Amino acid sequence: MTVTWEEADRRLDRAADILNRTNPVRCEGPLRVGVDLGTADVVLMVLDHAGEPVACFLEWAEVVRDGVVVDFIGAVDILRDLLARAQQRVGREIAAAATSFPPGTDARLSTNILETAGLEVAAVEDEPTCVAKLFRLDKAAVVDIGGGTTGTAVVRKGKVVFSGDEPSGGRHITLTIAGHFGVDLAEAERRKREHERYGVLSLARPTLQRISDIVAKHIRGHAVETVYLTGGTCCLTGIESVFKAELGLPTRLPSQPLLLTPLSIAALCPPREPR
Repeated sequence: MTVTWEEADRRLDRAADILNRTNPVRCEGPLRVGVDLGTADVVLMVLDHAGEPVACFLEWAEVVRDGVVVDFIGAVDILRDLLARAQQRVGREIAAAATSFPPGTDARLSTNILETAGLEVAAVEDEPTCVAKLFRLDKAAVVDIGGGTTGTAVVRKGKVVFSGDEPSGGRHITLTIAGHFGVDLAEAERRKREHERYGVLSLARPTLQRISDIVAKHIRGHAVETVYLTGGTCCLTGIESVFKAELGLPTRLPSQPLLLTPLSIAALCPPREPR
């Protein structure tokens, strides 16, 4: 399934509107399900036969860090809970889902968690590749900035020709906030989510510039005309201006950066008929 950037923004806004809602909805026809196991959160998204979000659930949790599962049982328990809530909302059993993993890491990082939670793995790709496949892109780079890693996929005529990942992301910004304000990591994470109130963009700029250097290294030697940002760290207001200035390239940011990767993972899942 592919969509335009404008269509994706509309669907992302819909997903944000129904986030963590459990009231039942009527769903007919096949469903697509995606599970995003991030450094700071776990997201499960369900799309209907037309690719529209009908369920979206998020739980903040640190179960994966820098491409390594640090709380396997916790991840499985969270996924089972999100799955139960999604099944309650759509009124049917969910038996399969697509998932993703940071580039350069073992896909079993995620697939083992899904299988232990009782789900069949219907599809799996690295995170930026999932996003790249969602759009009709050419001469572009998709940059997924998560909590622990930054992944880049270079796309040429709709195909990913390079994918890379390095350990730098939102957690490094959280550490900077903690040091600046003299607070613990939990409080720093809370302040990061209230980024405009605490002037986080200014504090984060050196980290974002280092991430820009990573992206510049990833795209060197490739024909890249536009950069597309995704991932929870990209919720930071003004982040696209930093990358535009550092990379010297047009930079696009979706309406809901935190939910773009889950949407793209769900779109990757082959549609399954109801049971």
